[in-house]
Amino acid sequence: MPTDLRRALGATGEDLAAAHLQRLGHLIVARNHRTRYGELDIVTCSGDTLVFVEVKTRRQSVNGSPWDALHERKRMQVRKMASAYLSDVTDRPRTREIRFDAIGIVIDGRGELVRLDHLEAAF
Repeated sequence: MPTDLRRALGATGEDLAAAHLQRLGHLIVARNHRTRYGELDIVTCSGDTLVFVEVKTRRQSVNGSPWDALHERKRMQVRKMASAYLSDVTDRPRTREIRFDAIGIVIDGRGELVRLDHLEAAF
């Protein structure tokens, strides 16, 4: 898939994930926050928990699952990005806990949501 299409698919998935999180009562703190290790998709605050959310989006016609891309190396990268965020961002909400969630999204050929799976404390 060309880079522009992949980027558009990812942005659509992140928009759907952010809307889902807001429906659950999360406050969106940051989206696409750049760190020296990469980009955090979504950071939210839910109660007294700061939540780092990794979003994986796939087209329905593609074999495999969005979770195929959430391998150990990616989970370690997200942890490094979260650590950098916690060190570098001074105006973030102060919470007692942090959590790493994952949202897997499948979109059909028309760009419509087929499935959204939200795994709290995914890693």
